[in-house]
Amino acid sequence: MTDDNNTYNYKVYFDAPSVEEFNKLRNIIGWGDIDFDMAQLSLDNSLFHVTIRDNKQLIAMGRIVGDGAMYFYVQDIVVHPEYQKRGLGHKVMQYIESYLSGTTKKGATIGLLSAKGKEGFYERFGYIKRPNDILGNGMCKFI
Repeated sequence: MTDDNNTYNYKVYFDAPSVEEFNKLRNIIGWGDIDFDMAQLSLDNSLFHVTIRDNKQLIAMGRIVGDGAMYFYVQDIVVHPEYQKRGLGHKVMQYIESYLSGTTKKGATIGLLSAKGKEGFYERFGYIKRPNDILGNGMCKFI
């Protein structure tokens, strides 16, 4: 991978990060630690993973969760702060969109929760804001 200023030796993989790596990246961006067993089960049950590494260090990731038929959810699009603004989030989403275009069928729904202020990033990939004239607010519940 390259950017306008430098050449980097980033490698893209399609496997889950370890729970330790996952929690470390979550902590770095301020999302906090989660229960180890819960994280492991969640990562194991994901439909698709994309990870980007600098040498062996996890620097970006994203995944798809859902039922694999009607409902798909874009989850954990994360880029390490020291590697942001280099197109890595865009690259993660390109791989996710490629997976979705080869997996979803007419009538499927793809959802996501955007971090505040990041909606424009997802709009570039065809996602729409809610509410709008047809759809109400998206909602969630945290435990």
